Amino acid sequence: MKRSFWYGIGGLLLASPLHAQTLTGAWQGVETDAGDPRYYPTVLRLQGADASLLGVLHEEVGGQPGITVTFQMAGARRSNKLQLRHVRKLDETGGSYSSYWCAGSITLTYNAALERLTGRATYRRVGDCDSGTYTFYRLKLKSAATVPAGTLTTLRVSGRDVRWFADAELKKPVAAGNTYPTRLSKTTTFYLTQGFYPSAEKLVTPITVGVTGTAKVPPRPALPPP
Repeated sequence: MKRSFWYGIGGLLLASPLHAQTLTGAWQGVETDAGDPRYYPTVLRLQGADASLLGVLHEEVGGQPGITVTFQMAGARRSNKLQLRHVRKLDETGGSYSSYWCAGSITLTYNAALERLTGRATYRRVGDCDSGTYTFYRLKLKSAATVPAGTLTTLRVSGRDVRWFADAELKKPVAAGNTYPTRLSKTTTFYLTQGFYPSAEKLVTPITVGVTGTAKVPPRPALPPP
């Protein structure tokens, strides 16, 4: 359990299902511990091929975004598991002599339908470090990647508390939730965020929907005779 003056983080062990769905990309989530009111918004980024994965794990103290840590991660996926290790600490802010971040391993289960990773951390026995629980969600387009021009289509994505924007600066909101009924006339990129334990990382995920064909323009009505 998490006790006074420590903030949990670990090397990751990710368990995936039998089908070969890549886990690369950005995952937004939280670390919690039963009986402890504290929580730790977390962002995990993974990239590369299964045989040689690189990653970055950012974690902060809930309600205190100035207390953070970022680790470089590396590892490989073998069979249905992905083993990552801490390579080095890239950055730490807001620490003190009486606080530290824990390291160890995390076993996560992948839910492809929900694009969710859930599991429990087991930390090396240093001070109060013992365990924690992680939940991550990934934003991913779940409906067709290409739609007919001018046709009413419901776009569908994974994620929690999703917000859709028309611009990368997040100044033009267009929808909220996991579905968005719309008519597109051209290939369009939306910028999505999750409200599920947002962190100072301000994770934004671009989703592009292609458009085929040309929207039909209704004929103009004939002018009345003079």
